[in-house]
Amino acid sequence: MLRRLLQPKWIIATLAVILLAALFTTLGFWQLNRLDEQRAQNAVGDQQMGEPREDFDELLSWAEADLGAIEYRRVSTAGVFDIHNEVLVRSQVYRGTAGFHVVTPLIKEDASAVLVNRGWVPLTMDDVPVAGAIPVPVEGPVEGWIELSQVRPPLGPRDSPEGGLVAVSRIDIDRIEQQLGYPLDPVYLVLEAPSSDDLPVPLSMPEFDEDGPHLAYAIQWFGFALVLLIGYIFFVRKQLGQSG
Repeated sequence: MLRRLLQPKWIIATLAVILLAALFTTLGFWQLNRLDEQRAQNAVGDQQMGEPREDFDELLSWAEADLGAIEYRRVSTAGVFDIHNEVLVRSQVYRGTAGFHVVTPLIKEDASAVLVNRGWVPLTMDDVPVAGAIPVPVEGPVEGWIELSQVRPPLGPRDSPEGGLVAVSRIDIDRIEQQLGYPLDPVYLVLEAPSSDDLPVPLSMPEFDEDGPHLAYAIQWFGFALVLLIGYIFFVRKQLGQSG
């Protein structure tokens, strides 16, 4: 039997199986590393969301060199919403219904501006200013949490690099700033408001207790490697037994 296993066809087949099993195992450990990263990010996000609310401009000035340090921090500011320059973010779902997020510039008291995600509206509200959306009160503070400018993933949809856009694929602050007559802060806010069925519907605060699918994917990859190796052993024994 050993002599048969040393034939070129069996050597090549065995090496191929070993390499494939090694690949599956590597992918499993990669998913475990992603799980550790996700848990670390969750811990940071949970801590930052739990910090006391602060003045937005003061916090932004403090973290100008490291915007990630203030992601998810809860802040307050004040100003007037420029509804004539708001944009819609496509492919947003609320309770199983497709729609948009309404993103409106807030002109602050010092004349600087920050984008504010005001919440969800259905697909029928596909023009701006969004007809039927209840305006956000301009008196009193605007409260929300900080999010970073969104980056296009490798296979994500592209927005036109030029011209005025009514609907966008993501909150890319630099791209939206191109169609405004004033600069924007390098982060945006998600409006915090009491839960309501009025439009726009306020977004829920992030939850940081989910590990994502990484553990399940890791188990799958390890399972593929194990099944491949065991299956190959039985296959070899059967083939050699038949040829014997």
